[in-house]
Amino acid sequence: MLQNGDVAVAADNHIKDTTTQTFMKDVIEESKRQPVLVDFWAEWCGPCKQLTPVLEKVVKNAKGKVKLAKMDIDKHPQIPGQLGIQSIPAVFAFVNGQPIDGFMGALPESQVTAFIERLTKGKVAPEEQDMLKAADAALAEGDAAGAAEIYAHVLQEEPANLQALAGLTRCYVETGALDQAKQTLAMVPEAKQNDTAVAAARAALELALQASNVGPIAELEQKVTQNPLDHQSRYDLAVALNAKGQRKEALDHLIEIVRRDRKWNEDGARKQLVQLFDAWGPTDEATLDGRKRLSSILFA
Repeated sequence: MLQNGDVAVAADNHIKDTTTQTFMKDVIEESKRQPVLVDFWAEWCGPCKQLTPVLEKVVKNAKGKVKLAKMDIDKHPQIPGQLGIQSIPAVFAFVNGQPIDGFMGALPESQVTAFIERLTKGKVAPEEQDMLKAADAALAEGDAAGAAEIYAHVLQEEPANLQALAGLTRCYVETGALDQAKQTLAMVPEAKQNDTAVAAARAALELALQASNVGPIAELEQKVTQNPLDHQSRYDLAVALNAKGQRKEALDHLIEIVRRDRKWNEDGARKQLVQLFDAWGPTDEATLDGRKRLSSILFA
């Protein structure tokens, strides 16, 4: 986790002076990771001294979604000359190694903020991406508490981050805190409800809620053993097994229902399999195996 000092260092790393020699690394290469603004200025330029603090403030507020590189055109005239800069202050925005936008003059903070928001709309800062990857990995390894801490930290910085909201929802599901999972999922805007990560979290929550309403696994296993055609008990057993992380066993029972009676409960077993696949994710081994086995039955 980032401590306060780390956050300050990270913010400072988003702003630097660049030179002709370091421009390729500081701007061209770095812009392949996130947008980079280049502030072309000079000591004698009064408007430059007004604009630069505004740029620094807005870039810091962007929390890593954009970086700022400052170039003194008197000390380093080659790059400004190549870009055809004839007056300063001049700000160029680089993305994927190319200048894509910019402005001239000392704009007010509101306009600079709007410029950067257009540039970074929908983008996630590299540091944030790394944190989300770490959280996803922790959750996959069964460390729901550790993952939840990281997701929560991301949400402190970006409350509407869908991946973090979905991940935190799954953490609550894993720990049985279903009310908190519902509350977290409710924070997702209506227009984003069909996002892949959100849909998977919602499916996981719905499965957990179903599992809370079925009987003990031992009882259900006994019922299925006594009557293999008791599809409802087999269905409930699959739900309960999935809630315990026994994906293969849950898959086996639902596939068995489809194999014996595809039309049972209005195609209920196949629909439950689809919900499981949504919750597990498209690349999960159980999903890949389940889709293959289901297809072999449906299209036999």
